[in-house]
Amino acid sequence: MELRAFAEQVVLSESLEAKLERVRKEFTDAAPGLALRVDEPTRPANLQFAPRRAAPAMPHPDTFVDPRRRAIAHHIMANHELQALEVMGWMLLAFPGAPTEFRLGLARVMQDEQRHTLMHMERSAALGLRFGELPVNCYIWKKALSFQSVLEYLAGLPLTFEGRNLDHTLEFEEYFLKAGDPKSAAIMKTIHRDEISHVAFGMEWLRKLKPTDQSDWEAYVAHLHYPLRPDKSVGDVFHVAPRLAAGMTEDFVNRLKPGAID
Repeated sequence: MELRAFAEQVVLSESLEAKLERVRKEFTDAAPGLALRVDEPTRPANLQFAPRRAAPAMPHPDTFVDPRRRAIAHHIMANHELQALEVMGWMLLAFPGAPTEFRLGLARVMQDEQRHTLMHMERSAALGLRFGELPVNCYIWKKALSFQSVLEYLAGLPLTFEGRNLDHTLEFEEYFLKAGDPKSAAIMKTIHRDEISHVAFGMEWLRKLKPTDQSDWEAYVAHLHYPLRPDKSVGDVFHVAPRLAAGMTEDFVNRLKPGAID
């Protein structure tokens, strides 16, 4: 399947099923087409981006003993994963001249995002809440619209949003276990392992594309757009091991530690 067609299906299809349809064929990049910057992804009516502050906030973990509160958490995270998928599709459309190896790798990450979305959707439904019953926000998507290069995407999404998820996935695994929900905890553990590979993908391509006179850290910071900052890539509990596993240097990790951010 051509990457262009896959990206258009993810970003421009009104059908959620089409967005999440698993591609069984090999991806090709023979016809990337002209650059296309989409202002907003096409979505079904029940998943249109809601006005600011209309979507529910993440419930406090102390309330997770209530299945409804856990369902809301999965509903919110399903939308986060769907936005990440759509942003990656947007990247394929907006930067057709990016290295083919990068674009093919991004498509493989997108398949993980499809699976993550489905996992959260299915768990939310099992807890009594269908995806789309609540308003959803557009925070990740709106931040992506500022990306003017592949390097800015790498700094913003893989190394900041997904970097933060290296902590959040472990935090939510613990919250769900404490609430007596091992099924939800197992979902977070699975996503955590995938996020390590996604952050590793971001680090690999940051190093390949950054100016040779910049360190990893300098390139990362130089390509972030406010309000995204290094401290936005850190959760409530900072975990070193997954960051090292994702290929970050000890110096990079040390600079991310709370209290050590420049």
